[in-house]
Amino acid sequence: MATLAQTPSIKVNSKQQVSVGEQFKVAFEVNADGSNFKAPSFEGFTRVGGPFTATSSSVQMVNGSVTRTVSNTYSYMLRAEKEGEFTIGEASVTVDGNVLKSEPFTVTVLADASGVGNTTQGSTAQGGNSGGQRQQNTTDPQINGQDLFLKVIPSKRSAYVGEPVVLTYKLYTRVPVSQLSISKMPAYGGFWMKECGDNSNTLHQSSETVNGIEYTTAEVKKVVLIPQKTGKLTIEPMGLECLAQVVTQRNSQLGNDPFFDAFFNDPFFSRSYSTVQKNVETSAITMEVKSLPEDGKPDGFAGAVGDYKFSVNIDKDETSTNEALTLTVTVSGSGNLELVNMPTPVFPPDFEVYDPKVTSNVEASGQGMKGTRKAEYLIIPRHAGDFSIAPMTFSYFNPAKQQYVTLNSQQLNVQVSKGSGDVDDGGVYIPNQENVKVLGSDIRHIKTGAARLKPTDQHFFASILYFALILGLLVVFLVALFLVNKRRQFKQDTVLVRNKRATKVAKGRLKNAHKFLKEQDQNHFYEEMSQALWGYISDKLGIERSVLSMDTAKEAMMQKGVDETLANEFVETLDACEFARFAPGDAASKMEGLYNKGLDVIMKVEKTI
Repeated sequence: MATLAQTPSIKVNSKQQVSVGEQFKVAFEVNADGSNFKAPSFEGFTRVGGPFTATSSSVQMVNGSVTRTVSNTYSYMLRAEKEGEFTIGEASVTVDGNVLKSEPFTVTVLADASGVGNTTQGSTAQGGNSGGQRQQNTTDPQINGQDLFLKVIPSKRSAYVGEPVVLTYKLYTRVPVSQLSISKMPAYGGFWMKECGDNSNTLHQSSETVNGIEYTTAEVKKVVLIPQKTGKLTIEPMGLECLAQVVTQRNSQLGNDPFFDAFFNDPFFSRSYSTVQKNVETSAITMEVKSLPEDGKPDGFAGAVGDYKFSVNIDKDETSTNEALTLTVTVSGSGNLELVNMPTPVFPPDFEVYDPKVTSNVEASGQGMKGTRKAEYLIIPRHAGDFSIAPMTFSYFNPAKQQYVTLNSQQLNVQVSKGSGDVDDGGVYIPNQENVKVLGSDIRHIKTGAARLKPTDQHFFASILYFALILGLLVVFLVALFLVNKRRQFKQDTVLVRNKRATKVAKGRLKNAHKFLKEQDQNHFYEEMSQALWGYISDKLGIERSVLSMDTAKEAMMQKGVDETLANEFVETLDACEFARFAPGDAASKMEGLYNKGLDVIMKVEKTI
């Protein structure tokens, strides 16, 4: 049986003096296992991050007696906004049914960094009574450049103008990470950029060894760049922000004895983790862009670079006057397809031609850009006869072969016969106008047959039927107006709509997650579980995803009457979902346990709300 070595207390670590705009940390350290921790309001400061929780424990064995020391730390990052003296109020935590409170303390904010000291302030609350003492600021767990870094990998360092280059941004990590977000977007000056189609919330993970060290890697972003000018072009760094879990060190008195490692490999004596915020950034890279060679450049070259196929087709070679034809010009292959200028055909003057419909089916991937680009022309022959459409040419530069290539299409022949509406049937043909018909006679025949007669003094206007129809139309209009307004009001109440569909959407996500669980597809499973939990609580509480966090979710659930224990359980499930994909261990067991826990916590919250 292990006993606690200390009397429960709260210690506060913080700078006493900071400057305007400076970020600093306030940490509340509880030397016992507690619950219901409540932080002060931090009035006068902006809360940048937190709470970041860290737990550590150590065990000593002396003469057969086991003593356990526990430390739970709740850290907050604050930013000073204006000069003055500001008091940070008391924090509280419940330990064994007793509420412990820290002492309020004052932080002085100066106009600039001059005179800002490195002193720290500590306070201790024991058994409900407070007493002050000095406490050195604890050092945050650190992650060095070998534990976590971001790298950009170009497919090539030298390219021609118009030649696609693929950039892959890859994260290398040796620690569990979550909540990845791009904090700094690079500038692609001198390049045309398109994101690859496989960019999504799913991270493609793999293992890779760098300098003898094995890393878990994930492709964060992939783009295709097409240089638009020559010279040495610089691609600025990209920044990434994430949360990383770091294992805190055991009590040094236990050493590295394998016996202790095995003996204390129990949840009661388990290692603790600290969550820290980490920013990583790639290096800037320089790319040399070469101009296209002038030797052998065709006269009709319009800037296409890559490897292409070219074809021109017409849907039929026999038709009648005034019947539409479709001519299709197709360029397919790999290269700068999005920027290709399509060749323009030359039509006979007797054809009426409409502006082309240009469509692109181009995919950007790790191999560059490839697909098809089409131009469809709608043409209408106005005269009968035999016509031809001259051959077309398409030229491009192949960077692999470093030479120009010219492709030619075949001549297209169209035989047009007289149609029923041809100009020779009594009409006068005017180019690009409708036929003008000439009437053969200006005398109409007298109408014959039995005539329907009615009294001259009877009129529909102002009759009983007339007023009945008017009244009926008015009633129908009012009913329709009422229904439309009611439906519009329902749609405008987005909170109600989202609340009603929250459970249905969550069930759909969980169903997908269960399918991926059976297939052992970890990436898609964790994505669906995360979306199910975040989406459910966002829709159910009417909180936009952009402002939703674990703190706001917990606070909103408690305002809706959810028990604090259940709210903590929901937040812990979210946190476990974020870290599970990078955590070591049995993947199938982790996925099964997380699925059951997520399903259970959603059902409990649904019953409560």
